[in-house]
Amino acid sequence: MGDAITKRLFLVCCLVLFVAPSCFADGVIRDGIGAVSTGRGGVNIGFADTGQMILENPAAIVNMPSMRLREFGFDLLFSDLDYTDTDNPRTSAANNPFPMGQLSVAFKNPNSDLGIGFGIFPQAGFASEYDINGPVPISGLQNYKSVGALVRFLPAISYRITERLSIGANLGVAVNHMELEGPYFLQGPNPFVGTPTRFDFQGTGASLSWAAGLQYLLTPRTTIGANYQSQTNFNLNGNTFVEIPGLGSSRFDSELDISWPQSLGLGLKHQLNPITRVGVDVVWFDWSRAFDQFDMTLQDPENPVFAAVIGNRLEEQFPLRWRDTISVKLGVERDLTSGSVLRAGYVYHRNPIPEETLTPFIQTTLEHAFSFGYGWQTPTGEIDLAYQYSFSDEQSVGTSDFVGGDFDNATHNTRAHWLSISHISRF
Repeated sequence: MGDAITKRLFLVCCLVLFVAPSCFADGVIRDGIGAVSTGRGGVNIGFADTGQMILENPAAIVNMPSMRLREFGFDLLFSDLDYTDTDNPRTSAANNPFPMGQLSVAFKNPNSDLGIGFGIFPQAGFASEYDINGPVPISGLQNYKSVGALVRFLPAISYRITERLSIGANLGVAVNHMELEGPYFLQGPNPFVGTPTRFDFQGTGASLSWAAGLQYLLTPRTTIGANYQSQTNFNLNGNTFVEIPGLGSSRFDSELDISWPQSLGLGLKHQLNPITRVGVDVVWFDWSRAFDQFDMTLQDPENPVFAAVIGNRLEEQFPLRWRDTISVKLGVERDLTSGSVLRAGYVYHRNPIPEETLTPFIQTTLEHAFSFGYGWQTPTGEIDLAYQYSFSDEQSVGTSDFVGGDFDNATHNTRAHWLSISHISRF
């Protein structure tokens, strides 16, 4: 069994680190991971039946119905992004499906109140790619491309304090990769604000990640839970290729400081009757602190002309000014006589991106999601399937806060389709 798990772990690592997600939900945080959670609208904080409890509430490990759990799954995303401005008729982004894999294992000690687990979760990200007309003086068809991915590698521990109360925590490593390519006007605070460039940045970094949670059996049929996820701060090291019309091009060593938000979630699971369960999760995301701006440092240009004109170090800021959000997730699941399970869910969260900083690089303006799921038993375990459709109203920009006017008078449309499959073994 150990060799099989190791092989699967290696495969999932390759998928989540080198295959980029395209469009997410609450800002850039996924509504649900895996078919069980996704099928019931991402509701998970009060439940203890999937490997995602390691990420979303590790206190649940000691409350899972089996002594051991192993889950392996794939999510396939189809994004549907459109962009329009005064220089471009309605244009669709490249729409290639993106697969993502996740793996989790959890164990309870039969002789104590202790549980442990480990999981790999591609929790957040964004990506888009357009071929659209660029601004003067970088006119003509230009490639606008962005990629951002956050993956957490999490060992977790859980302990039952009383018959009703359990606590838990995870402590691991988060890996963040980002890319940005396309026409770009320098925003400052350097003295070259408004300088038109072609920009190509790539950077990767790792950081400590931790969360803590609890579950409490309020009544024999009702469980409540809570989970706090810490803010995760990254310094992404990489390189940036910059081309300035009339000056030439140069490669820089670069660093990008980015933070992923802290969050606080409360959840409830209630057993309506022996075959029907409902759940509610409410999660606050601190976007206003984490995604206020991205700070970049460019240094040591290879081209001596750049060194002479702009110096050996240049500070740059990407304005974002995102707003905090509260996600409300509603889910229901019902056991069927055949041993299978039906699930459904709905999620609402407001768009965190203000119109003034909305760009084709980050179009994660989704506000609503409907999902459905179905699971059945097989000789090797449980197979679960889920579908989720996410959408929002059309977003319009008048005068953008980005210097240069490239994103003025623009219209954005964002939709996404998720297909998920998971295999769960309980023993």
